[in-house]
Amino acid sequence: MRDSGNSERAIFVVDKEGIIRYIDIHDIGNQPSNAELMRVLREIDPEAAAAAPAEPQDEAPLPRGGIVMYCTPWCEDCKKARAWLAQEGLNYTEVDISRSSRAANQVRAWANGNQTTPTFDIDGTIVVDFDVEKLKPP
Repeated sequence: MRDSGNSERAIFVVDKEGIIRYIDIHDIGNQPSNAELMRVLREIDPEAAAAAPAEPQDEAPLPRGGIVMYCTPWCEDCKKARAWLAQEGLNYTEVDISRSSRAANQVRAWANGNQTTPTFDIDGTIVVDFDVEKLKPP
């Protein structure tokens, strides 16, 4: 926790000998790209990194129209948003920003450089974060 009361996110990469080889500390809403983490892992253990599956890259065009939710599988607010959308009977398209650098970059552009999830594109109206009042249909 920072003195301001805001929490931070910390990522540590530890090698096979238990030595911390990488530390990244930043605002909770930010995280390094998967490409950066894979670069670090390749430096630490090239053989293991070579054996790992390739980083997924879904670079299909981003969906447009209706409700599009940009999210990640592990985001707690994304889980709440999925449940709320289902409860409200709202159809939506889900885009996992951890699998698409294009989607992650778009979210950062909408969220002032932050990788905030969920972020919604509702027929061109952008709603950053899970805000029920802004998501309710008119």
